[in-house]
Amino acid sequence: MALWKDQYGREQNTPDPAPEKTVATVASVETARTSAPAARSAGAAESKESVLAAGLTIEGKIEGAGNVRIAGNFKGDVNVQGNLTIEQGAKITGSVRANTVVVGGELEGNIDAATRVELLQTGVLNGDLKAGSLTVAAGSRMRGRAEFGWDDKGGK
Repeated sequence: MALWKDQYGREQNTPDPAPEKTVATVASVETARTSAPAARSAGAAESKESVLAAGLTIEGKIEGAGNVRIAGNFKGDVNVQGNLTIEQGAKITGSVRANTVVVGGELEGNIDAATRVELLQTGVLNGDLKAGSLTVAAGSRMRGRAEFGWDDKGGK
């Protein structure tokens, strides 16, 4: 009895080696460090970035330390001690807390306590924003309330 056929259709009696398993949902990759000048500080240690690939839809919660890049759809809250990048064409529905938030896709929810928020030309924010600094590119859209430039004590 043949266990499998080779690429030419001939039957083989040897078992096929176990196929490689690939994880398509969230993968760790080296951070390119090209998006944020603040991430380029000389004392910054080499960090990893978790990626939600385009074409995927995940529902849940993201928490932890490290950078996260969303290229697909995510429904839930994101709370990371690192940077969050929402790629063009991606969508997050939920609240976001991160050191730096770059919005190139769509965010339906609030951004809270970010050091820096950047709305790219393709970015859409439908919610409130509270950040240390805000950069808005021409063509981006926002519906909500924005507070930036204030420290926690309410002064400059």
